[in-house]
Amino acid sequence: MAAASLLALITPAHADTTAADLRTAAEQAVRTQYGTAGSRVVIVPTRLNPRLHFATCPHALQTRLPMRQGIPSRVAVAVSCAGAPGWSIQVPVQMQVFRNVLVTSHPMARGDIPGPGDVHSEERDVARLGYGYIESLDQILGHSLGRPLIAGVVLEPGDFAGRETVHSGEDVELVAQVDGIEVRTHGMALDGGDTGARLRVRNDNSGRIISGVVIGEGQVRALP
Repeated sequence: MAAASLLALITPAHADTTAADLRTAAEQAVRTQYGTAGSRVVIVPTRLNPRLHFATCPHALQTRLPMRQGIPSRVAVAVSCAGAPGWSIQVPVQMQVFRNVLVTSHPMARGDIPGPGDVHSEERDVARLGYGYIESLDQILGHSLGRPLIAGVVLEPGDFAGRETVHSGEDVELVAQVDGIEVRTHGMALDGGDTGARLRVRNDNSGRIISGVVIGEGQVRALP
């Protein structure tokens, strides 16, 4: 805060609102904002000038946190007193927010689809996970890795190439239109992909490799 602002706000030492009051209000605001179900908020002590004394506030102190996405490791909380004499100050708060996130149990290759045996839950400081994190396998159901991962790393949304409704090497139902008649046969997918993705299928009957588009789980429509 600028020196001029401090001079305008600071009152003689007998006033009631102290640095400890400001810090308590700011830390409580942080705990309320980020202490959602499943989170453990740890405040990292930051020192305010103990000589700061503000005019007595006849009302409960008001707090406001900046609007931002994600969970920061440091935030400036606006603590203010409404009415007369009104005043406001920015109080810095450093924090850690711990949540249970998914961590790889062993090295994984590109194209692997994580399952219960591949990951486990660990408590990590998500304020330091700037690229996001995964809390449940339901969030990545059917999604394959877009890059290899070593053991002990937090799964991030950016690690995944996308969901695969059809997997490479899987037996699929091949659907084709012949003279207005729908014909169904079986083949083996040579590629993987989600609904709408183009891939190749080897026809079990003819052995031909056919281009198709995924229309559902285990189903591919042959392209003309």
